[in-house]
Amino acid sequence: MRLATWNVNSIRARVTRTVEFAVREHVDVLAMQEIKCRPDQFPYEPFEAAGYEVHAHGLNQWNGVAIASRLPVDDVQTAFGGMPGFAKGMEGPDQPQEARALGALIDGMRVWSLYVPNGRGLDDPHYRYKLDWLAALRAHVCDELGREPGLPLALVGDFNIAPTDADNGDPTVVEGVSTHVSAPERDAFRALEDAGLTDVVRPLVPTGFTYWDYKQLRFPRNEGMRIDFILGSRALADAVTGAAIHRDERKGEAPSDHVPVVVDVDLAGGADDDVPMIFG
Repeated sequence: MRLATWNVNSIRARVTRTVEFAVREHVDVLAMQEIKCRPDQFPYEPFEAAGYEVHAHGLNQWNGVAIASRLPVDDVQTAFGGMPGFAKGMEGPDQPQEARALGALIDGMRVWSLYVPNGRGLDDPHYRYKLDWLAALRAHVCDELGREPGLPLALVGDFNIAPTDADNGDPTVVEGVSTHVSAPERDAFRALEDAGLTDVVRPLVPTGFTYWDYKQLRFPRNEGMRIDFILGSRALADAVTGAAIHRDERKGEAPSDHVPVVVDVDLAGGADDDVPMIFG
């Protein structure tokens, strides 16, 4: 199985590019973030014509997540257990949930397409929301793997965290001043790893960014950040046979500011000679 994640930054603006990538790279399951549309606005037809079944979760022109799969999709969920909500000016447990998580069971693997809150600023309520959201996600992972330790679990998407200094090449993002690199955010990322997840891409692709701001020639200068990840349980990590960050998707006409991250997964334990390797 080839699994990919991509913050597409508006699927309606980039549907042709997204589908062409999925077909060209033989992607079986594509998790998307920041689709920026409701399910009734999602451009299903090009995906379906390419053989994909699509499930989308969006509430308005912001956020939104989706999964496109060539394999049967079961048990679709639009929130994980305990996931907090957010509304500007509101406090307490009754804040509305945003469209930031979509889970599905695909060929025995539980996949979550996740768009972690940005945080906005270290003194912004959205930052506290981000940390609470990540804490709830960790609790959910602990619960799920506690009930089923052998589950191939994949948390994929835009985590809006650069876990190490090497993951941040943007000179405007500074620890102690900016989100994405603060100690509490990095601690929250490590807490997911402590809960039984592994960054399954980094052992195969140790360097490389996944996001470059549109401003100040960040991409030509390679002043990017590595904030898009595929985190897997032990059962998933053991089955990963290849990985790639598709940097060239940041080029061309009207690209997203993120690029796809891809892994090959062999849960059956046997090689498929018909599937090309994705790194070299």
